[in-house]
Amino acid sequence: MNSLIPACVCFENGYCVECLSFGASKESIGEAVFNTSMTGYQEIASDPSYAGQFVVFTMPEIGIVGCNDNDKESRGIFARGILVNRYSSCVSNFRATQSLAEFLRTHDAMGICGLDTRKIVQMLRVEGAMAMIASTQNFDKESLLATLRAAPKISEQNLVAQCSTKEPYTHNLANFDFVTQSYPSKPTTRKIVAIDFGIKRAILNNLVEAGFAVEVIPHSFNAQSLIARYNAHEMDAVFLSNGPGDPRFLGAEIEQIQHLIAAKIPIFGICLGHQLLSIAQGFPTYKLKFGHHGGNHPVKNLRTGAVEITSQNHIYSVPDSIEQIADVTHRNLFDGTIEGLQYKDHLIFSVQHHPEASPGPTESTPLFAEFARLLCC
Repeated sequence: MNSLIPACVCFENGYCVECLSFGASKESIGEAVFNTSMTGYQEIASDPSYAGQFVVFTMPEIGIVGCNDNDKESRGIFARGILVNRYSSCVSNFRATQSLAEFLRTHDAMGICGLDTRKIVQMLRVEGAMAMIASTQNFDKESLLATLRAAPKISEQNLVAQCSTKEPYTHNLANFDFVTQSYPSKPTTRKIVAIDFGIKRAILNNLVEAGFAVEVIPHSFNAQSLIARYNAHEMDAVFLSNGPGDPRFLGAEIEQIQHLIAAKIPIFGICLGHQLLSIAQGFPTYKLKFGHHGGNHPVKNLRTGAVEITSQNHIYSVPDSIEQIADVTHRNLFDGTIEGLQYKDHLIFSVQHHPEASPGPTESTPLFAEFARLLCC
């Protein structure tokens, strides 16, 4: 534990605490949210949807399974950092190739420990997600709070542009096979173009598992080129990915999605993609108090009556008024918010939760195959 160095954390409500750092040594500002997952800290840290945020883990001890390249959900870490009660520097897992501290430092992300995370989670639950600053360089609390107050809000930042791919690429690997220790390919029957707003690798893997040939393109896409390809039978559907930030910030992307909708192209959306589809059709999203982040959220499938335990990571939700144009297929059993929609006028299907899990339960994974089946109808 001799790699720990002093740090200080301050929240926008004025709460400040001295603590320790095991990640990158720097000063950083972000939005604090809490995650209730018991496992999967590497997948969470490397999920681009956390761009601009600090993740407070409710699991008290983090680090013992280390990190490896196969469990990364993106090319790096887009979260500002993580906050934990206790960091374990002892790595005990045969798949680990580096410690969590090394993983964070490699990707210039902060790791903060020695905190009363239960108190912080209770604070966020009561007061809502809030901005915070963490520093290993400045320990003057008034100075840190002044810097925090002067910083731009997360809703004012184009976080999607930071996460999205710069060039198109194809993805042809399915889910990790623990027997062969590899990502196998799968036979494909249909072509889907995935718009990358901050896409997770596990989503791409599951699209391949469902029988899709997957092409990933940047967030700054041109709808007319996709419409031309669809009309020429060069693709069968569009996928709108997860991603970070306030969806209402993405005006240019929303306009392009409206063109796809008007052209009647089949669309599947997850998380941010789900929200953008709602906004594009005139139903603005709203921000939840502290959001849904974790791997233990019950969602009721209104089509089957089954209750699925899901993985979630969002702080915005679509309004109930969207039932004017879409059938609600899933609802969150914690707060009743909408978790899934199937639009009435043509084939658009979207969910707010993460059926790919990673980390989390896989009870919603069949949704990928369900979309592939709908394309055949």
